[in-house]
Amino acid sequence: MRCVLVEVRRVSVDSHVICTESTMRVEVEKSSFHGLHEDHLRLNDGANIACRLHSNSTYVFADIPLSGCGTELEEDGDNLRFKNEITTFDNTADVITRKHLLEVQFYCQYPKRGNVTLAFTVHRPIVSVWDRGFGRFTYQFEFYANDQYQAMVDSTSYPVVYEIGSRVYMQIEATSSVNNTVLFVESCRASPYDNQNSQQTYSIIENGCKVDPTVQIHSPSHPRQFRFSMKAFKFIGMFDQVYISCTVLMCAAGEPNTRSSQGCISSTTPATWPHNHHRRKREVRVESARHFVSQGPLRLKRSAESSESSALHLNLNLVFIAGCLLAAVGMISAVVLYKARMSKVKYQPLSTDER
Repeated sequence: MRCVLVEVRRVSVDSHVICTESTMRVEVEKSSFHGLHEDHLRLNDGANIACRLHSNSTYVFADIPLSGCGTELEEDGDNLRFKNEITTFDNTADVITRKHLLEVQFYCQYPKRGNVTLAFTVHRPIVSVWDRGFGRFTYQFEFYANDQYQAMVDSTSYPVVYEIGSRVYMQIEATSSVNNTVLFVESCRASPYDNQNSQQTYSIIENGCKVDPTVQIHSPSHPRQFRFSMKAFKFIGMFDQVYISCTVLMCAAGEPNTRSSQGCISSTTPATWPHNHHRRKREVRVESARHFVSQGPLRLKRSAESSESSALHLNLNLVFIAGCLLAAVGMISAVVLYKARMSKVKYQPLSTDER
């Protein structure tokens, strides 16, 4: 007979968790889990491609929405706790595992009671990029007050407040030192989170085509501008803010085989040139790479705020009516008092000496 000793140990890993009002960011140092490859690590919801872990030379990390990626909610009398974990897997289709080599549990805790504050990401600055063949150029994404595109929404007034159904005016403008260039907006989407990889999105423009039925394209003042508008909306659920993000690129003006010249590509639109011809044109840099620009948040006006002005007018009317009623009551009281005093006057006959 012989004895086999099995040693079971719990080894701590170096990790960091950053909690925001809508997401959790977890970072785990690679040096903490020797012998495991990051491709075999997953969150609770491993089937969702938007919930996959990312890595660099030092960390494995992920940005996780509080309402997605398998995040579980626990609560007690004082706190709300949003929990998730990183575990190992062999196959994405597996439901169970018997090789639980790593388990990193993490959570963000929020008190149910306390001082409530709202924190919004500030206005996005101008995006500056460099592209071979196009040099250095910039993109600026802004909201405007109306379809005249003269009054840009002040960056200090963000989040921009809208009523549901009102029209939101937007403009993307590119600046470049290269002449004869055209801006092309390939797609635009909305999300309730400030996260490019957010799973919950709503398409506004796809493949250069209008998807949202309320979208209107407005005339630009030059070819490196794109102006559009749509009716404001909100995401179903406990979301009161919207971020808009777009994929854009620069094209050489006058070239027949650029993405800009092709315009809207629906699923039924056939290709207008051979693939090898497109590749040859790409070699002479008639298009830039695709870039990502975003702006927000838009905050939808709450019902109490939308009725504030009407409530104010109603209150003023009530004050006026109450004042009139008080004045009328005062006048009636004065008349009654006067009549009461008059009724107290008694007439007495004069004495015979005074007749």
